[in-house]
Amino acid sequence: MFLRIINRAEEAVICILLVLTTLIVFIDVVMRFGFNTGFMWSQELTLHMSAWFVLFGSSYGLKVGSHIGMDAFIKLFPRFVRRCLSSIAALLAIAYCCLIFYGSWIYLAKMKMIGIDLEDLPIPAWIAHSPLLFGLGFLIIRLLIILWSIITDKADGFKHADEAKESMALAEEIEAEEAL
Repeated sequence: MFLRIINRAEEAVICILLVLTTLIVFIDVVMRFGFNTGFMWSQELTLHMSAWFVLFGSSYGLKVGSHIGMDAFIKLFPRFVRRCLSSIAALLAIAYCCLIFYGSWIYLAKMKMIGIDLEDLPIPAWIAHSPLLFGLGFLIIRLLIILWSIITDKADGFKHADEAKESMALAEEIEAEEAL
């Protein structure tokens, strides 16, 4: 249940960010080139939304395995050793994300204390930058899920995109179609 809520929330945030960023940029381009006017705040808003998109997208990429893996060395080892090395990698990634999460918490607290607004929008900077915590939180959760799947022997490493394997499958598919 918890994971389903996390998945839905993550996908919803990514979809909303993608649609809103595209819409704002499109409207601003039409306004600038069509009517020689525009919104002063659109660049700052889309910049922040793009940063949020990266944070949530990296977590989603871990979930679906779209990150490119560099595992040629790891694949040389037996499954048990791969699991151990992948567990170490997951623990290091979790520790790193926790450090950045903690630093973000301190940064946001100081921004709230100082009371700085964004340059072009009347929004407190700490609110605009708060997706740091949510994005890193999702990333930590994804890494914990990966670590658990390695510990419980459901996986021996991170899921990732295997471009060489996909390219070979496409080449074989094209070859099969040409043979017909």
